[in-house]
Amino acid sequence: MPARPVGIDELPDPLPPVVLLVGDEELLVARAVSALAAIARRSDPQLDVTERPGGDIEGPELHELLGPSLFGDARLVFVPAAQDIRTAALGALRPYLDAPTDGIVVALQHAGGAKGKALLDAARSVKALEVGVARLTRAEERHDFVRAEVRRNGGSITPEAVAVLVDAVGSELRELAAVAAQLVSDSGGAIDADLVRAYHRGRAEVTGFAVADLAVTGRPAEALETLRHALAIGVAEVLVADALADGVRSIARVASAGRADPYALAQKLGMPPWKVKRAGNQSRGWTEAGLRRALGIVSAVNADVKGAAADAPYALERAIRALAEARATK
Repeated sequence: MPARPVGIDELPDPLPPVVLLVGDEELLVARAVSALAAIARRSDPQLDVTERPGGDIEGPELHELLGPSLFGDARLVFVPAAQDIRTAALGALRPYLDAPTDGIVVALQHAGGAKGKALLDAARSVKALEVGVARLTRAEERHDFVRAEVRRNGGSITPEAVAVLVDAVGSELRELAAVAAQLVSDSGGAIDADLVRAYHRGRAEVTGFAVADLAVTGRPAEALETLRHALAIGVAEVLVADALADGVRSIARVASAGRADPYALAQKLGMPPWKVKRAGNQSRGWTEAGLRRALGIVSAVNADVKGAAADAPYALERAIRALAEARATK
């Protein structure tokens, strides 16, 4: 039996060399990767973060990603959709799981199903740290998530307000997190059902997603203006950083998957079809080199807003400008 998965807030410092993220809830995956990078940067601020979808990895590339560096650079290698790693690549990966390279942390995200079970078994056989990032399928789990988000932002919420909020917002965790943070800000900390109902009475809020959509489509001036407005009305810096990371990662995943029917891609990537379509449209103008830069930028800003930077709003502004430069990379 595998060990009990730990929560994102339970990650150890220092990190073990192999981390297994089990599940495919995008918000939790993004938060877990950001938390891993933040912990690793405490030991080496120059940490290099590399992301390669499992289906894109070839055996020879693993030697470059996971082998020793001439300069001994610290690296976090994140492999989303690791269940898609092919048999030949898994054979090349196994020696690095058995005998990890000093200074390298490998984070494998596996959806948790039967597909790619050999990878799951290989990671568990080397006692990888297992982190739970599964989708929250039951209403009770989403209620617990909302309560935790409210506490995370320094507030409290009544049981009735939790139920009203989940009914109004639905099952999308990013939206639940954004609304919970906004309500704490609006209420001064104490959230009741009347406040939740008033919030949803035709009120249109600026969110981190609006900032991210502008940033990844090459409109930095509009993104900066929207960011300042979002922060002024109380949107948490961490939610903007999460949205930027989600936007860039979605574009990278869809772009790397090649041309295909959005519904077929959605099934392959484990993403909603609407999100695949949006990321496909947003990918226009991005190059592979630019996306590599962008992945590093959003990883860094996630660490910045969680304490690595003295001025989180400035870190977000800097990231938006850097994303514009990355998008112009040839």
